Amino acid sequence: MSLKIKITDVHARQILDSRGNPTVEVEVTAETETTGKKITARESVPSGASTGRFEAIELRDGDKDYFGLGVQKAVDHVNTKIREMLLGMNVLEQAKLDRAMVELDGTDNKGNLGANAILGVSLACAKTAAKALDMPLYRYLGGTNAKTLPVPMMNVINGGVHAKNTLDFQEFMIMPVGARGFSQALKMGAEVYHFLRQILNENGMSTAVGDEGGFAPDFKNTGEAFSYLSKAVEKAGYRVGEDIVYAMDAAASELYDEARGVYVFSGESKGNGEEQEIARSSEEMIAMYEELVQQFPIVSIEDGLFEDDWEGWQKLTKRLGDKVQLVGDDLFVTNPKRIQCGIKLGAANAVLVKVNQIGTVTESLNAIEMAKSAGYHTVISHRSGETEDAFIADLAVAVNAGQIKTGAPCRAERTSKYNQLLRIEEELAEDAVFVPEEITEKQKAEKMG
Repeated sequence: MSLKIKITDVHARQILDSRGNPTVEVEVTAETETTGKKITARESVPSGASTGRFEAIELRDGDKDYFGLGVQKAVDHVNTKIREMLLGMNVLEQAKLDRAMVELDGTDNKGNLGANAILGVSLACAKTAAKALDMPLYRYLGGTNAKTLPVPMMNVINGGVHAKNTLDFQEFMIMPVGARGFSQALKMGAEVYHFLRQILNENGMSTAVGDEGGFAPDFKNTGEAFSYLSKAVEKAGYRVGEDIVYAMDAAASELYDEARGVYVFSGESKGNGEEQEIARSSEEMIAMYEELVQQFPIVSIEDGLFEDDWEGWQKLTKRLGDKVQLVGDDLFVTNPKRIQCGIKLGAANAVLVKVNQIGTVTESLNAIEMAKSAGYHTVISHRSGETEDAFIADLAVAVNAGQIKTGAPCRAERTSKYNQLLRIEEELAEDAVFVPEEITEKQKAEKMG
């Protein structure tokens, strides 16, 4: 006889995320049939600023409260329709619960109930189930072989829509690949972060932070931002390209002018004091990435081109795919259908995983499995509008992703994920695996070739 832990209550409320905007929080209560013991767990839903057009729909109220950003409609859907359907169901049957909610919504993009409503319940069900079985969440989601601690991609310089500065590209990240374990990687990243602050201060540059905790000064261009990173790495006593390597999120869809078919760099124009607009074609973007990769130890480029430019992505992958990790975020939006398309076309070689892009735990796990089966790397990611919830830390270990993006080592909504990974590393002890060499394997092959 299979174990049944039936859902006895589902309750949602509106809370605030790290940007002070409303989001959905859900509590799921379940009861064991044998003992009658009740278990409750709570999860909350993140929100993005740089969103792909193919993401599942985040339901907002659109009224005068919170400038139209309230989520009371999504909350009401949880407390009525979703609750009524899930009462009495087995909280251990994650795939069945998720499928039921998707079918209840009845759309391809979760536009009726809202992906934020569905995801909040999906996450809370998983956490309640893990708690009911007295099992760590990463173990419940990933099974007995969940043991890989991810290498952090720390967004220490913010630009694009995450900061109102002259940087057009959105994220400049450090990856402590010279670390022997996660805790050491976190220490290295935090030290570089603090030395970067010191160097910016010494040069009279702003140390105000963007949405993800990274500094947001006005740099002339991308190259200058990476040069400052190198100064900070060296001042922290680490070797550029050996102990610390770089990653970037271009968020190119945010720069793309569809009418003209070019990428507009308005910040770079301003930063260089140029009156004439700087605009680049797809070919020029690829050439720029090639030059940056030659100049700096960049191992990962995310969203290098427009989200629907499949032909451009194919060219980018042919030119750079054997040298660096090319991550699809807006391109794939954690959607198995779009990932399958990318695999067929040979576009990108890694998938960014954001659970709120697709809307359920099950679909996120399916996307990860599909990517891994095709030899694509997976990067578990936060959103710019986060909460103190640390679900993605457990998810990264559960699926042995090997990489996580969760911002700078600063601000509680970012450090909550890092701190959870420290706890997991301690719990796994000698069984913990940390394999940064998987990220730098392309660069090593390139040097040997």
